Amino acid sequence: MSRTLAALAALTLSLPAASRAAEVKTQVLEYRAGDAALEGWLARDASSSKPRPGVIVVPDWMGVGPNPKRRAEQLAGMGYVALVADVYGKGVRPKDGKEAGALAGKYRSGDRAELRARMAAALDAIRKTPGVDPDRIAVIGYCFGGSAALELARSGADVKGVVTFHGGLAPGTAPSSPVKAKVLVLHGADDPFVTPAEVSAFEDEMRKAGVDWELVKYSGAVHSFTIPDAGNDNSKGAAYNAVADRRSFEAMKAFFAEIFPG
Repeated sequence: MSRTLAALAALTLSLPAASRAAEVKTQVLEYRAGDAALEGWLARDASSSKPRPGVIVVPDWMGVGPNPKRRAEQLAGMGYVALVADVYGKGVRPKDGKEAGALAGKYRSGDRAELRARMAAALDAIRKTPGVDPDRIAVIGYCFGGSAALELARSGADVKGVVTFHGGLAPGTAPSSPVKAKVLVLHGADDPFVTPAEVSAFEDEMRKAGVDWELVKYSGAVHSFTIPDAGNDNSKGAAYNAVADRRSFEAMKAFFAEIFPG
């Protein structure tokens, strides 16, 4: 082997796993929350068996579908094991916004205790997944999924960090426990569905609880700013914003670098 080829080979071996070409594999993952059968979706880099951090991806109100799966694949390509959590239950998939609103409302405005139970089940499932470091878990959520991720944090779950993208911030009636996770909220500054009063109340809640938290607002962004299917008409209150999407994803990456050192 020439010196040049030998040097290139040595450099390749010395690169971090995230710098090498990922071999992303996906699969359906069934798990349970009490009597409820749940069907999540797992993405991982199959090129390495080294234990790595796990990330739970909680979908928006449409449930397990293309957008959260795409995010999970991105995370797997970055070296994480990502599980798209199923809140609604196996085979329960809304066909439109009307059905999605009814399903999400059942947990967001109603049974927060059951929402926490289903999030705890997803946490248990990813911790038991081969190749996951059970002590290094984060949770991210979109819209309704952001509310669900925060509820897991409010339950006192032992996770390193929680990130919400245009998520609801109001707490439910379930009693809160000391929040162990660091919290990053990525919010559209012009979101009409998460009001300034709700944002302010969330800030007060975090301060009083002594949480390590951060809130970032993106100008010109409304609800659903990371979801291409939301269109581009801000007047509807929900619309995709490419700049906010990119910036928020980079903010999440920096947050992960902090909570998962090395």
